[in-house]
Amino acid sequence: MYSAGVSTSERLIESTRELLWERGYVGTSPKAILERSGAGQGSMYHHFKGKPDLALAAIRRTAEEMRATAEAVLAGPGTPYERIEAYLLREHDVLRGCPVGRLTMDPDVIADDALRAPVDETLDWLRTRLTGLVEEGRERGEFAPVLDSAEIAAAVVATVQGGYVLARASGSPAAFDAGVRGLLALLAPRER
Repeated sequence: MYSAGVSTSERLIESTRELLWERGYVGTSPKAILERSGAGQGSMYHHFKGKPDLALAAIRRTAEEMRATAEAVLAGPGTPYERIEAYLLREHDVLRGCPVGRLTMDPDVIADDALRAPVDETLDWLRTRLTGLVEEGRERGEFAPVLDSAEIAAAVVATVQGGYVLARASGSPAAFDAGVRGLLALLAPRER
């Protein structure tokens, strides 16, 4: 599964990231991590203090990756609307859901301040980044001046995260796609 050049700690982090997305915190046992990573017995405790420490490293990595992926789209070419549209329409594995958003539904992650922090920070970063884009669009006359930038940013994040939930519940990406299309119709630039 992993190439020979990948360090044991990297294999442990990547395996934990995958398992957290698939199974959640409780379902991610040290045994499952070791099996997935191909690491030897005791390797986890050589590189990490224990499962919570390894999970934190995995959650941080997932959060960093999500921010980098979103930033690449949000900082891309185009008007603010076009960049928000590109963010909403980017390639997703809709039925798998968001690896960061899924952690918000994990009671063990939410109950632990340290594990929850990178999740909260990432979603806060995304709302802030989108708020800036909407504000830019308002200043350029692309969006109505009466729009509250922070509320629109929250609606974009809620549409994506809620769309994942609806798609998973129905077993079809159609609900996600419908939510995105509806939000984009509401945000469509004003006629000048």
